Amino acid sequence: MIEDRGRSGDIMAERRQLFAEMRAQELDSIRLSTYRTACKLRFVQKKCNLHLVDIWNVIEAFRENGLNTMDLNTEFTVARLEAILSTIFYQLNKRMPTTHQINVEQSISLLLNFLLAAYDPEGLGKMSVFVVKMALATICGGKILDKLRYIFSQISDPGGIMVYSQFDQFLREVLKLPMTVFEGPSFGYTEQSTRTCFAQQKKVSLNTFLDTMMSDPPPQCLVWLPLMHRLANVENVFHPVECSYCHSESIMGFRYRCQQCHNYQLCQDCFWRGHASGSHSNQHQMKEYTSWKSPAKKLSNALSKSLSCASSREPLHPMFPDMPEKPLNLAHIVYLTAVNMLMTDDCLPSSLHLLISLLESSSHQEEEHSLIARYASRLASDAAAAQRVPNDISFSLDANKQQRQLIAELESKNREILQEIQRLRVQHEQASQPPTCTSQQNPTLLAELRLLRQRKDELEQRMSALQESRRELMVQLEQLMLLLKTQGPGSPRSSPSHTVSRSIPMPTQSESAGTTPTHTPQDSLMGVGGDVQEAFAQGNTHTHTPLQLGVQ
Repeated sequence: MIEDRGRSGDIMAERRQLFAEMRAQELDSIRLSTYRTACKLRFVQKKCNLHLVDIWNVIEAFRENGLNTMDLNTEFTVARLEAILSTIFYQLNKRMPTTHQINVEQSISLLLNFLLAAYDPEGLGKMSVFVVKMALATICGGKILDKLRYIFSQISDPGGIMVYSQFDQFLREVLKLPMTVFEGPSFGYTEQSTRTCFAQQKKVSLNTFLDTMMSDPPPQCLVWLPLMHRLANVENVFHPVECSYCHSESIMGFRYRCQQCHNYQLCQDCFWRGHASGSHSNQHQMKEYTSWKSPAKKLSNALSKSLSCASSREPLHPMFPDMPEKPLNLAHIVYLTAVNMLMTDDCLPSSLHLLISLLESSSHQEEEHSLIARYASRLASDAAAAQRVPNDISFSLDANKQQRQLIAELESKNREILQEIQRLRVQHEQASQPPTCTSQQNPTLLAELRLLRQRKDELEQRMSALQESRRELMVQLEQLMLLLKTQGPGSPRSSPSHTVSRSIPMPTQSESAGTTPTHTPQDSLMGVGGDVQEAFAQGNTHTHTPLQLGVQ
């Protein structure tokens, strides 16, 4: 009992400290509620180091803690929530360079206190899976498109249509974030919130959902969400002009230009706080700029637009299929022992060896060999069925021979990549070792240390390129597996020249992302697709450091 009271006291003290530091930023002096709310939530995000974590890392932490298999209404304790946050931040430190390590315990404590203040103000010690998913997906870093796609996957039915009751519940929970930073009067939940976003009689697909949320302006109750992402994008943008009020010689972040006063420009702090000078008034219309263009570049853009026949305006987001992909049911596949795999080695396609060589480079071989056994069983059944085809079908045999040749080339390329990865890993370990003697007294050692750090950055970039190359190999392998499937007894005369490859839209990874995890239907939005994706979707994914390349 005494320990519980002591823990509760510590939580309240840390919570008061977080809000006291937020008040010290004088964010309440911002006159516009949208900017005020976005700035406060951005402060909390950075204070908790959550701006370094994107939605893919959050999904990965959900998987490691089993949330992807739990019902959304399931409740769990604060200790379970603390374990999820620990997974997020400890994995973040593994991805960060040694010179940029964060204080994990402090980040966990601050974020835990903020979430409890928002979703457990009565101190009941319970929180639902849906609440945790929506809160962390909203306030984490990364791209807003990726976050909205994940949120839609949690509030839609299997047919890819949004469930209005789920969207209403999403608004209830997500609007508690502005209320926690004392912006409830402007962005609190109301019964009309759902109706102001979507018409009740309209079916909302993923593309409709993204169109609405990313429109200009977005729904009034969520107008602070895209602004928070724009704030993050312009924090380091430099404008080489002088503020007309504070006379700062350069402007960082947003820049505002008056549409009535000639060449009257304000920095974001002066505009947000309503400063004005001379003939300028706060009632004048202001235009917001997120980048700087020289007069010459403006003239060039104007000429190119006038000479162009087609519209140069880019769409808000890529178009996605209305129907989500149905996962392949692998429940009927039986396990094969290592002996059976060796016995059927002659009849298995050589793509199995490619899968084995890819998986041997990861640090979780036992789980992955189990998955290999499942996949090998399927390939073995396909190959056995292919052997029952009459010998006079030479066309199918020739096609199979061409496929084996292509897979052999992929295997050779994969071995070269693995050798290069091993060489880069050794070089990186050598470059990461600190000098044995004091470099402060030796300029030569200082220069060598700088070269080693530069080399380390180059190696990490090279590793990233190799990881993408390996992923492209997996895509090619998926296409070949589809070819092999079409050559069973049902379609003996299929030809590799008529293979149809699917194009799956994939959101771009944010810069803070370490890896792009594989996804189950509930928590996924991208992947390789098809047999290869489903063969590995049941395994637990783990965050890899920049030097640990696994199957993505």
